[in-house]
Amino acid sequence: MNIAALVSGGVDSSVVVHRLKNLGFDPTIFYIRIGMEQEDGFIDCPSEEDIEITTYIAKKYGCKFEIVPLHREYWDNVVKYTIDTVKRGLTPNPDMMCNKLIKFGAFEEKYGKDFDLIATGHYATTTLLPDSLVPELRKAYQNGELPLRQAGDENIPIQPEQNQNAADDPKASCKPSLQIDWSANGFQKRIGIAGDEPILKAQDGQTVLLSTAADHVKDQTYFLGQISLAQLSKLVFPIGDLPKKDVRAIAEAAKLPSATRKDSQGICFLGKINYNDFIRRYLGIKIGPIIEKETGKRVGYHHGFWFHTIGQRKGLGLSGGPWYVVDKDIPQNIIYVSKGFQTSAQYGKTIRLSGFRYMSANLLGEPTAEHPADICFKIRHTPEFTRAKFYQREDGLHVIESEQPIQGIAAGQFGVVYTPDAKICLGSGIIFGGGAD
Repeated sequence: MNIAALVSGGVDSSVVVHRLKNLGFDPTIFYIRIGMEQEDGFIDCPSEEDIEITTYIAKKYGCKFEIVPLHREYWDNVVKYTIDTVKRGLTPNPDMMCNKLIKFGAFEEKYGKDFDLIATGHYATTTLLPDSLVPELRKAYQNGELPLRQAGDENIPIQPEQNQNAADDPKASCKPSLQIDWSANGFQKRIGIAGDEPILKAQDGQTVLLSTAADHVKDQTYFLGQISLAQLSKLVFPIGDLPKKDVRAIAEAAKLPSATRKDSQGICFLGKINYNDFIRRYLGIKIGPIIEKETGKRVGYHHGFWFHTIGQRKGLGLSGGPWYVVDKDIPQNIIYVSKGFQTSAQYGKTIRLSGFRYMSANLLGEPTAEHPADICFKIRHTPEFTRAKFYQREDGLHVIESEQPIQGIAAGQFGVVYTPDAKICLGSGIIFGGGAD
């Protein structure tokens, strides 16, 4: 098996190499260089320390190592996407676009195409199963069953909490029509596929699913919600079955220099450049009013709607708060705010998604408003999943009806949909709008 390992110098990707070597593989290590464009060229986003640590990892484990410059691709795809999205008054997600378009897009086209699999340090897992089992899984979920449930799942942070006992829930007392034991399958789970190989690649007649990580707090499947089936089919996540503390323990035992490094916060989008300075450089300043949503009273001024996003609290320059951005009038350059921690203007239950697509197998069927599917979802990277109903409207938009109010539903962000047990990441769409209805 020919494996490319994307290593950043952090503890997670360093342990990926360690585990692959212990499983008998000899990965080729790649370090992706990205950065911002300046008048005199590109500025590298990462620090030299990252490259030094990655070089050390490669030497320690006897791996081939290559530094990959993808500055132009990063600028043309991720940075320009961010600027264009902000200019339209929407909220971008450069982390998701970097995964889709750079790590598993441009890298795949230039380098990854020569490898069987690409390994990364994301907290996620994959699940392989025969195509013939997909209809059975779908039917089980449609019947209200949780066929992939296993010991420990009661610790998955799903909101709102459900304290029903079996006597109150007829479905809970029924024997599931499909019983699956996948608890011992590690970071690449398998259902109905035999073999002792530590890593497999999906073959004809097999389906690969993106499944959540063992560490529910660190789970990063939200950031992978936009990747395609072709991309998913080549990915493997060697630390996805480990809690973060075990990853650090492995790094310390192996005396890896990244063992005590702090976690990075998403991708390195701007490096040392201040975000507002970046926005100001490309979109400028345009003074506009800040209006209190409930009263229509002007409470201040802003420098342009593009500096603000729905749900934002900090950086408004208003006294007597807390104040939150709850709406924007893009043509009039007006920011609407609401005061207080629990103001109803901050929250909504209905989230409309445009361009929703399933990443792999559709395990929900064809839900409608009359017969919606039970799901969990996220609209941002948080530890908690939220219960909801999900369906497609006649006009093609998909709708999430959350069981509890959600704060800061921002158009332009992504809504990521999971099975009701929060075990499988099904797909995602761009948030088109939300509200209390």
